[in-house]
Amino acid sequence: MKAIIVDDEPANIINLTVLLNKYCPQVDIVGAANNNQDALSLFELQKPHLIFLDIQLDNDSGFNLLKLLPKKDFEVIFVTAYDNYGIQAIKFAALDYILKPVDIDELVSAVNKAETKLKEKQTMQLEFLMNHIKRDHTVPLKIALPQQKEIIYVLLNNIVRCEAEGTYTFFYLQSGEKILVSKVLKEYSELLENNGFIRTHQSHLINLTFVKSWLKEDGGMLLLETGEKIPVSRPHKDKVKSQLTGSAL
Repeated sequence: MKAIIVDDEPANIINLTVLLNKYCPQVDIVGAANNNQDALSLFELQKPHLIFLDIQLDNDSGFNLLKLLPKKDFEVIFVTAYDNYGIQAIKFAALDYILKPVDIDELVSAVNKAETKLKEKQTMQLEFLMNHIKRDHTVPLKIALPQQKEIIYVLLNNIVRCEAEGTYTFFYLQSGEKILVSKVLKEYSELLENNGFIRTHQSHLINLTFVKSWLKEDGGMLLLETGEKIPVSRPHKDKVKSQLTGSAL
């Protein structure tokens, strides 16, 4: 796993690098930065899988760096001397949260968690891609939804919609079943938007097959065959209308 370290104290960077090299050989430290500007440049250059991120960076915050990063296809482990940032860290979908001085067991556990999650993500994307390449077009596409004890395979044409709930995503199926997955909606929108789904809102991704009508109330909403009303936000409105015009509706 390619990783970068972002910390405003050079001694902390050296210490964490030493610990990772000794106890986490699966991590390849490809760079370090002392501030958000340098970290952003380093991120764009290296495209790391993992960021070890200090929360308090002089007069700035590691949270601000996450706001600047364009695509959430990496994992974050916060490493901080302060224990009062935990809830905010969770809101930013941090994989783990380690207090300084770094405990070796906690570090190893966090890295192992990152490795597992990245492998799950790669497996899901690879399975999706191979299904798409190999499938007979009479066979509906499936997507893998990882759970704690199993991976559920769901036909795309059985998914009515997806809805974000913080760092989780709910999948609503035609059968009425609801499946919770511990991944952000953005990951699935990137996979599904070329397969008949469209993002209508920051929190909503819907299957165009189940759209019944466009409602003019509240600035625009979609009525689904299930009777649910899904909001369409202003930034998505033109794209949604264009997609509906080009669909079978």
